Amino acid sequence: MKIKDETLGMWLGVLGVAFFAVTLPMTRLATGTQAAPQLSPWFLTLGRAALAGVLSALFLLATRSPLPKRPQWKPLGMAVLGNAIGFPLLLAFALRVVSASHAAVITALLPLVTAACAAWVLHQRARLGFWLCAIAGSLLVVVFSLLRAGSHGGGFGFEWADVLLVGAVFAASLGYIYGAQVTPALGAERVICWVCVLALPVSLPGTLWLWPKQPVAASAWVGFVYVGVFSMWVGFFAWYRGLAMGGALRVSQTQLLQPFLSILAAVPLLGEPLDTVTLGFAAAVVATVVAGKKLSQPRNPAALATVSR
Repeated sequence: MKIKDETLGMWLGVLGVAFFAVTLPMTRLATGTQAAPQLSPWFLTLGRAALAGVLSALFLLATRSPLPKRPQWKPLGMAVLGNAIGFPLLLAFALRVVSASHAAVITALLPLVTAACAAWVLHQRARLGFWLCAIAGSLLVVVFSLLRAGSHGGGFGFEWADVLLVGAVFAASLGYIYGAQVTPALGAERVICWVCVLALPVSLPGTLWLWPKQPVAASAWVGFVYVGVFSMWVGFFAWYRGLAMGGALRVSQTQLLQPFLSILAAVPLLGEPLDTVTLGFAAAVVATVVAGKKLSQPRNPAALATVSR
């Protein structure tokens, strides 16, 4: 793997994370709360997949993309279960109960879980320093989230919604890794497009069946369109490409930035305050990402080629 490819892959990963970071506040806008519900979690999950599926079908037809080969159907199917169904559904149900900031505490575990899945599924390995940086970065975001919750008088209690968020983390991680597994052969754009198209036989009829009959706020529809176009489709163009070019194990660590980007996005969208503690912890997390990237590289190029396979 070339150094330039690794760098570009890292930046594409950051771009994908930026798109994904807005998913939390936008999902919260779309679903509403238990006290003031908007779109149902089931409709939001199937609807965003259907919207992305229609766009994907048009893209595949316009580019005359061939059908995936037989060995590629299983990874694509796993990505459907993880990224198109599992993650958005569990997240939507959880965000009916907890705030976007609370959800950021749990989803901060995504980098470690994705790296572990990469090591298991793709047989990627890294030096001990990488894992230490990954653990340090994850601890930083958890400590930050706990401090932030305490400073606003909310506290942090483990409840059933947190279990849903943990499930969402594992679903997303497996979807990311299996999608990255077929990206070199299919291309990043075609991977997410085929994932969305494969979900269409369920997502499109489900969307029409569950279409809301009660009035829905305009902000909820804005959230719906965002998660359907950017969270479910455009963001994966950059994310899958970044995982393939930079290495899934390394690029996954850019997700350490996601909780902070989510909080920044929640300032205008949800009216949450921004303080200097957020910026300080964000800078510390960026330092762990940079250090982890450097320490993930073996000491000699020959070893790097082995790790990157």
